[in-house]
Amino acid sequence: MNYDVIIIGAGLGGLTAGAKLAKQGKKVLLIEQHNRPGGCATTFKRKNFTFEVGLHEMDGPHATDLKVRIFKDMGLNEKVTLLDVPEFYRFVNERYDVVIPHDPEQAQELLIARFPGDEAGIKTYFHYLLNYRKVLPELKLTPGKSVGEFLDQHISNNDLKLILLGNLGYFHDDPYSISLQYYLIAQGSYYGGKASFVKGGSQRLSDALAEIIKENGGTVKLQQRVSSILFENNLPIGVRYQKTKGESDTAIDVFGKEIVVNASVPDLASKLLPAQQVGDLSSEIGKMKIGASLLTVYFGFKKPLKDIGNKYYSTFIFDPSVKDQSDIVKNNHAGFSARSFTLVDYSQVNASLAPEGKSVGAVCCIDYLADWENLDRQSYLKKKNEVAEAIINRCDKLIPGFRDALEYVEVGTPLTVKRYTLNPEGAVYGFAQNPNKPTDYLTKLPVNIHIASAWGKFGGGFSGAIFSGYMAAMDILRKR
Repeated sequence: MNYDVIIIGAGLGGLTAGAKLAKQGKKVLLIEQHNRPGGCATTFKRKNFTFEVGLHEMDGPHATDLKVRIFKDMGLNEKVTLLDVPEFYRFVNERYDVVIPHDPEQAQELLIARFPGDEAGIKTYFHYLLNYRKVLPELKLTPGKSVGEFLDQHISNNDLKLILLGNLGYFHDDPYSISLQYYLIAQGSYYGGKASFVKGGSQRLSDALAEIIKENGGTVKLQQRVSSILFENNLPIGVRYQKTKGESDTAIDVFGKEIVVNASVPDLASKLLPAQQVGDLSSEIGKMKIGASLLTVYFGFKKPLKDIGNKYYSTFIFDPSVKDQSDIVKNNHAGFSARSFTLVDYSQVNASLAPEGKSVGAVCCIDYLADWENLDRQSYLKKKNEVAEAIINRCDKLIPGFRDALEYVEVGTPLTVKRYTLNPEGAVYGFAQNPNKPTDYLTKLPVNIHIASAWGKFGGGFSGAIFSGYMAAMDILRKR
């Protein structure tokens, strides 16, 4: 079979690229190894609960948000409902309990009232966030600056720095090794005035994009894994794939003029490209660090958490041992009785993830594949149970009655992430967004191969993947 475009992987990047290209009349084939589209933008069911795999809150939509244009272009507003998240986040440690609003003016006023000695630094922080398009050209003089350095330069109170970094885990694991430029763009979008959750879970968004592909004549093949990209005269001409599971191991070759890769760039180099096509690409990506993974504990409740006193959608719990920025990365390797985490209570919005009178929630924290991948089955399950118990104990202290409200608990580890996404090290955000992160690797791709994933120039997260997919499609459409 011959196609205009073949897409490897049905994460948000691949789905967005496929939907745009199919709507523009391109003959599209999308191949996905999992049994459903979405990658990290999926849900799964246990008992009568629907659990959200990845989405806690998505920045926007707001006036300057590219997703507004993308959703309108795709007709997604008629297929999914975005719910406003009530507040940005609540931050809790033994010294402070602060609720940060999405509105930047309100957030600034609140923080100045709590930390009057840092008024000038708070104003500088928000000036940079809200004006990053003007500020970034100045920062090009010092592209190696980290968020940690920036906060140390402008803020004196260590707890204020921690509060501002409450949601750092949305992007990275260490304030001293995340690019200030990247942070300003990503965090600035959250302070655009609002954030959203997809009603019914992110699977609704992924399914809507897959539906657009099929409505416009495209093909979506699930439970099929691409084993290699085919070349002829040093040009990519198609892919070889076969069933992910099952008795048949027959490989199928299909051909296309353009290849969109919604998979990790390290896997592209090590598994999909012929050896003679890998050299420069491997050399460039060898200079970069792969980002952290996540651990998630999924909770099904007999009743909404708001009925037992919880008032907030997302609460970031920082352990008392985290005294300043330098403690954050150390704490990310601590035991789960002390590791900082985020609690998301989906009962605070009309999420449609549980039956009437029940609710779901999740605890999420930075984690690393190395702590899980060499365990035998028994040790792995034992550790998961220990993690769940430690987290439940801490949540019960935060919200009395939490344990009694529980009906179902499940733990997803970095190994789970790797198994379902195939991302090396279970990375959820692609390459770590370190200061001075190279971008030359994108110029080393073979002709007609495009990256549409968190491993591209826009980075991770739902918005980054959507932007990456849409711009990959636009690059193809602009070709003559």
